[in-house]
Amino acid sequence: MHADRANRVALAILGLVLLGLGVAGLLLGAGVFGGRAAHRTLVDNDVVRFVISQRDWLWPVLAVIAVVVALLALRWLLAVLFSTGRLAGIRVAGDRAAGRTTLVSAALVDAVSSEIEQYRGVRSARTRVEGDPADPRLAVTVRADRDADLAALHRNIEHNALAHARHALDAPDLPIRLNLTTARRHGPRVT
Repeated sequence: MHADRANRVALAILGLVLLGLGVAGLLLGAGVFGGRAAHRTLVDNDVVRFVISQRDWLWPVLAVIAVVVALLALRWLLAVLFSTGRLAGIRVAGDRAAGRTTLVSAALVDAVSSEIEQYRGVRSARTRVEGDPADPRLAVTVRADRDADLAALHRNIEHNALAHARHALDAPDLPIRLNLTTARRHGPRVT
């Protein structure tokens, strides 16, 4: 479960509104808006009179409901903030009989990105594991400098970093998608 930009914006707005209401309530209760405003009833109707008359059992029930909702919201927030959402936790294993090391996919991703970022003309590299855990694929996105030789950089990445990843996994047919971009005057160029 990943929160997209709209969820984050909606939650931020909701948080700011609730914070503003809380601060206004504290200021009203402290008498900042005058003593008359602090003792005034906000709404006077049948529902409010019922809630006030049933305070012996209603407020504890409402408090329990509020705690349950707060705990569920906290659980959801922790799931959004700390979920992996991808295959970062799977183990990508080579042939143990050949003495190969078993890598967690996050280590493989970091190794490929770090190697590519060392090449001349590379600004940044991002690698991620995609697909089914039994049949993973790599997706590599490389952002090159404006004056980089894209053809030479593409060959260098294919023959070195991606070949090293395939060799480390003992998977010569490991599918890898490479997106090589650079900023030019006429817009980004993708190969």
